[in-house]
Amino acid sequence: MSHPEVKEPSAGHPITIEPTKGRVQVRVNGELVADTTAALELREATLPAVQYIPLSDVVQDRLTRTDTSTYCPFKGDASYFSVTTAAGDTVADAIWTYEQPYPAVSAIAGHVAFYPNKAEISVVPR
Repeated sequence: MSHPEVKEPSAGHPITIEPTKGRVQVRVNGELVADTTAALELREATLPAVQYIPLSDVVQDRLTRTDTSTYCPFKGDASYFSVTTAAGDTVADAIWTYEQPYPAVSAIAGHVAFYPNKAEISVVPR
């Protein structure tokens, strides 16, 4: 797969990654599917902050990898997962992950993020 040049974060397009100061819980259709105190908060330019959750803190048997993929010149290739609840409801492409992120954002390797319009993401401060 060929992509445009890799872009580095800069003053014009800053990206910061810091440990989230609190507990992050994610619910899909009311069901708890992720719970962690080890999330990372990624802030990119003027976009809303995103919670990246260790994949190991997500209920694995609820995930199904999809064929969806996207590309970000700052982070790399993203893969997607759908979430199926215990009730059998499937929310397509609710999660994305950068399995081999670019060096500037390497901290998010092994982490996933949920779309806020497909999941309820709550951060409880410590």
